[in-house]
Amino acid sequence: MSVYRSYRQLLGRSILLGLELLVAADIIRTVAVTPTFESVGVLAIIVLIRTFLSFSLELEITGRWPWQKEPSPAGSGASQRRESAVSET
Repeated sequence: MSVYRSYRQLLGRSILLGLELLVAADIIRTVAVTPTFESVGVLAIIVLIRTFLSFSLELEITGRWPWQKEPSPAGSGASQRRESAVSET
């Protein structure tokens, strides 16, 4: 099962990298070729869609949103006390 999980994470990270490169390429193309209001608007929509896809992929890969902290290690006393306090209520 861990081989599948590592392959899935590697594939997801590769897709995220590809999305970031495509956003950078679109920005460069918009600025270099035709910086009109229409092209900038289309670029903004594309960036929003790709950002949503990146956040969704990050959530799928790690199980948390990009702005959330890493889960604390299982040996941490403070986190275990919080978890036990929550489970008791």
